[in-house]
Amino acid sequence: MIEVGPIVEGGRWPTKAVAGEVIPVRATVFREGHDAVAATAVLVGPDGTDHSHARMVDVSPGNDRYEAWVQPDAVGNWTFRVEGWSDPYGTWSHDAVLKVHADVDTELMLAEGALVLERAATDPAMTAAHRQVLGDAVLGLRDDSRPPVARLAAGISPEVRGVLAEVPLRDSVSSSAAYPLTVHRPRALYGSWYEFFPRSEGAHQDPTTGEWISGTLRTAADRLPGIAEMGFDVVYLTPIHPIGTTNRKGRNNTLGTEPGDPGSPYGIGAADGGHDAIHADLGTFDDFDAFVARARALGLEVALDVALQASPDHPWVTEHPEWFTTRADGTIAYAENPPKKYQDIYPLNFDNDPDGIYTAIRDVLGVWIDHGVTLFRVDNPHTKPLPFWERILADVAAEHPDVIFLSEAFTRPAMMRTLATVGFHQSYTYFTWRHTKDELAEYFTEVAGDSAAVMRPSFWPTTHDILTPYMQQGGAAAFAIRAVLAATGSPTWGIYSGYELAEHVARPGAEEQIDNEKYEYKPRDWERAREQYGLTALLTALNRIRRNHPALQQLRNLTIHPTSDDATLCYSKRVRAEHSPTGREDVVIVVVNLDPFTTRDSLLHLDLAALGLDGHDAFAAHDELSGETYSWGANPFVRLDPWGRPAHLIHVRPA
Repeated sequence: MIEVGPIVEGGRWPTKAVAGEVIPVRATVFREGHDAVAATAVLVGPDGTDHSHARMVDVSPGNDRYEAWVQPDAVGNWTFRVEGWSDPYGTWSHDAVLKVHADVDTELMLAEGALVLERAATDPAMTAAHRQVLGDAVLGLRDDSRPPVARLAAGISPEVRGVLAEVPLRDSVSSSAAYPLTVHRPRALYGSWYEFFPRSEGAHQDPTTGEWISGTLRTAADRLPGIAEMGFDVVYLTPIHPIGTTNRKGRNNTLGTEPGDPGSPYGIGAADGGHDAIHADLGTFDDFDAFVARARALGLEVALDVALQASPDHPWVTEHPEWFTTRADGTIAYAENPPKKYQDIYPLNFDNDPDGIYTAIRDVLGVWIDHGVTLFRVDNPHTKPLPFWERILADVAAEHPDVIFLSEAFTRPAMMRTLATVGFHQSYTYFTWRHTKDELAEYFTEVAGDSAAVMRPSFWPTTHDILTPYMQQGGAAAFAIRAVLAATGSPTWGIYSGYELAEHVARPGAEEQIDNEKYEYKPRDWERAREQYGLTALLTALNRIRRNHPALQQLRNLTIHPTSDDATLCYSKRVRAEHSPTGREDVVIVVVNLDPFTTRDSLLHLDLAALGLDGHDAFAAHDELSGETYSWGANPFVRLDPWGRPAHLIHVRPA
């Protein structure tokens, strides 16, 4: 056999999955001659014992391409292999059907069939019920009082085929190598993230002086019930560390500051500490522990931003100047991403003392893990060495296997994929910039395909750094459309605080919000958010639907369906009953109007086989967003308006 997958660089790095995820195993399997060949995907648990044997199906007749879907059920280091084998029963049944119906060697073929089934019945894995089925078939094959066709039917009955599908008779078994499969906890694949700046929650102006007063971790905790009520799983905090004053940025990234300007939380470090400290305005570690405890009580995990850089005032600058890059004029180089300049940030230089930097950062991560952080969003990991990430991610995983790292790598495809390969659990993606029907269909197919073996996508319509022209121009309708796409296109998605208010005004000449929260306090009126635009209700509904439908919690199960309209996208996700935690098949169809300005009409051309509806002329289509139920067939008509009904989220119920 050849072309076994999914594997990464020949098995140098493990393929990824989570407990309960359904993953495909594929291989090209063939042999000499004309005898029937078959294959089995074998999943081996962390304890080294075979967990499951899945009979593979020829998915490309004539090309010998076989596939099976397997499902690990626990966290740990698994392996899988493919076994190819000669199928005596398959060979006999194929030849017997042809010969008996042509009356060629009829008695010989029937006798050989009886011998094959008798040999199969000796397998120790056969149950008494299995042996009874095969024994009855042998009697039927040898009963010369019956017509040959009837005797043949006994040997190729559905019951016999069912037994040999469960416990096949295998000759000349040939095994592939065993390939590594790392299985993480489900949150590494599935979750809903909510990002906010804790200093903005509870921030207010002094009524006498007009000076802004920061929110604290205690006031930020008051926002947690609202986040949990919307159904989010993870609350993600931007950096909470001391902020430098040298070159501190003012509002909208200006070089000058006004009294009370808090500075960017990404300019980390001041006299009172660095990455392992909490900004005095926010509180203490006791306050942070209380925040984490309240989050957990509400069913939320806490994620923290990790930005491996320093302000000019960070203790590292004076204690370890070798950790930074000194320019020809003797100054330390600040961060740049042309045309953006970050004069308030010094990037780390890993070349001079990689072990020292590694130790410091490993200690920093340990501090926050000890205080209850279970996920980290890593800022710009693509600007740091890959060997560093491979080492530190492996070491954290060995000690804290539940800790998850999200890569904020808006970068070239090779780097994005390699960061995932060396250990990042999730990655931001290009979804943010994919807007047309063709772009989205292609990208959804890509992230659900072979790349899913290493890179789990996290879909974000906006971030605190990114506000695309589509979001700027489309207003609240664009926010609704992109929320539906993000929440259903990927098992993990997230929003940045203020999404509920459709904050869509950009800083002139930039793809980011004006009055950016990175440089100022931004308290919001959450009661107004509930009443305006309807986005709070939509976000709540999307997270509820995701929790109720196992199909939306998987990645590799997506099918694109054609539509007649170039701004209407249709896709489905399906989980078979044997792979579903509910024990029932789950199928969801998503239809989205991508045009935030116009009502669109379209015919859908549904692949009924992909929906598990072979032979059905009609089915009940229950819209989980509206509560309505329609009767749909293979080509239903839809009309979606971007303001009132931008999408259908259809639960398929066979009629």
